[in-house]
Amino acid sequence: MAQWVRLCGMAEAPPAGRVMEAEVEGVAVCLANVNGELSALDNVCPHRQGPLGQGWIEGEAVVCPWHSWAFNVKTGLAEYPAHERVEVLPLRVEGEDVLVDIE
Repeated sequence: MAQWVRLCGMAEAPPAGRVMEAEVEGVAVCLANVNGELSALDNVCPHRQGPLGQGWIEGEAVVCPWHSWAFNVKTGLAEYPAHERVEVLPLRVEGEDVLVDIE
């Protein structure tokens, strides 16, 4: 069952081309804005547990600031190395609230 919780307000969300870290109910989230569309990912890079929300956007990927592993914001798949991934969390906007499903 879905557990939708408020991650932040739209005014607090990152502008296009940026990422940020957020935490809700003990879950660390990377919130990315690619071309005006928000996506939520697990904030922990599987390589060395780097904070993805402190990284940057390249194309449609969030790049880890520690060792430059890049993860597609829609699929969570790494560009390199193959078969690595992070979880993509369902996200929706209701009014001025950004909600994420942490189930």
